[in-house]
Amino acid sequence: MTMTSLIIPVLDIHNENFSELWPSLLLALKTSTFIAVDTELSGLGERKHLLNQCVEERYKAICHAARTRSVLSLGIACFKELQEKGENAYLSQIFNLTLLCMDDYTIEPQSVQFLVQHGFDFNKQYSAGIPYKKGNDKGHEHHVKGVRTLFLELLRARKPLILHNGLIDLAFLYQCFYAQLPDNLGSFIADLSEMFPAGIYDTKYASEFEIRFTASYLEYAYKKCKRENSKLIDLCRNHLSIEFCRYPASMSTFVDYRYCSFPDPNKPNAEEENICERFSAYGWCPNGRNCTQSHNTDLIIDEDEKTCEEKKEKKKKKHKRKRQKSMEPSDQSVKEEGPEKGLFTEMEPPRKQACGATSLAGTSTTHGCLNEGSQEELSGTVDCSMEEDKKVSKSPANIHESTVKSADPAVDAKTISTTSPAEGNKDLAEGVKRENSKSSEGGTHRAGFDAFMTGYIMGYAWMLKKGGSSDPFPGNWLPDCHNKVYLSGKNVPLQIVKSVFSKSSRAHTQKMKLLSDSSL
Repeated sequence: MTMTSLIIPVLDIHNENFSELWPSLLLALKTSTFIAVDTELSGLGERKHLLNQCVEERYKAICHAARTRSVLSLGIACFKELQEKGENAYLSQIFNLTLLCMDDYTIEPQSVQFLVQHGFDFNKQYSAGIPYKKGNDKGHEHHVKGVRTLFLELLRARKPLILHNGLIDLAFLYQCFYAQLPDNLGSFIADLSEMFPAGIYDTKYASEFEIRFTASYLEYAYKKCKRENSKLIDLCRNHLSIEFCRYPASMSTFVDYRYCSFPDPNKPNAEEENICERFSAYGWCPNGRNCTQSHNTDLIIDEDEKTCEEKKEKKKKKHKRKRQKSMEPSDQSVKEEGPEKGLFTEMEPPRKQACGATSLAGTSTTHGCLNEGSQEELSGTVDCSMEEDKKVSKSPANIHESTVKSADPAVDAKTISTTSPAEGNKDLAEGVKRENSKSSEGGTHRAGFDAFMTGYIMGYAWMLKKGGSSDPFPGNWLPDCHNKVYLSGKNVPLQIVKSVFSKSSRAHTQKMKLLSDSSL
């Protein structure tokens, strides 16, 4: 396999350069094909209520968290299809916005500790964060260039919104930048269906139910897509191609370059390093950095791929034995052996999904839900140039799952729970969205980079599903994921479809009038 790397430029936006970069943000939103978003939060509050089996009660807990906590950082990754560059080619522009909520809000010590460990600069946030107020508009905020106005521009763009395990993100985005959250889930869903007419897509749902990866936490899904895409490049097959803007020297102080590459082939493999089974399955480990076992996602994927190959070999041998037995005289026949009971669980961590139907080269994969019990991530003056998936990195940096939705397991990629993941709650442990990954290095965590990973997964999934179709409308590329948001601990998604029994909230109706005002 070709050793590949992406050098990913992330525009670091704060209050001091927000006005200067405003035109670039608007242009990226308006010209994009789809938009991926990620958030970092000050906490999530009471853990046990966020996984209530009653989804309505779960929504109430999320509302309480969104009303009492805040968004500390917002990541936006815009992907624009470049038809002149060939099929599945995109220009990606990535923004990381440092924010400062001007209302009183709760910040949890665990969240602070986690963010500091991953390089979040609280001094910068309080000195240069873009200010905003939560809930309904106060005065004429929509006439001022701010993050709330930016969110309205995102809605006005009418592009597909891509999230990873996005229910909590959606609630926080609504409460912090749009309006007061409605009290009931039905109205919230009705509002969302009108806010995002091009649809909402959840890459966690896509990773589990469409691409069917062995694990679906954000870092795993992204790196797995990256590997599979590299194999397609080596085979000269149809593949995902990403371009980035080459920013002028005058903007160098605004650009944060991130490196994403495959691991050094000379480093130990999975057999030589003991992999943490819990982190391998969930992307989260209660021991965090103190865990004595490896949290290296590249090694985890190596092990999973090896396990899949071993399973295939076992199946081949089993089928061969069956064929041989069928050719033997009937009096020599023996009772046919049943399925090998340990085949799919003996070598895998608890609750980890069996090898999926995913394959290279964009062949179709199995559609539909998992079986019950299998449930559980500039302006025109810029010279844009190709940063192809063919550049070898001399200093690869580990990517990690991270986003403070708390420092506990449960609201996977935004999920939480004070207990260890139980059966039926596979990704509860993906935790506060990528909590304390041992493979993480201080300073590598950014909401913008997580948004890019989220968008990359969706671009790869769309490439697989649309196959040879030339239909440019994203809704037709992944119809089975359209308006389906992952629910941790459930084997069915939350459908973002307005019910005939639900009404849109008054605050939302007022905001929609602003969207129709061309003078905004």
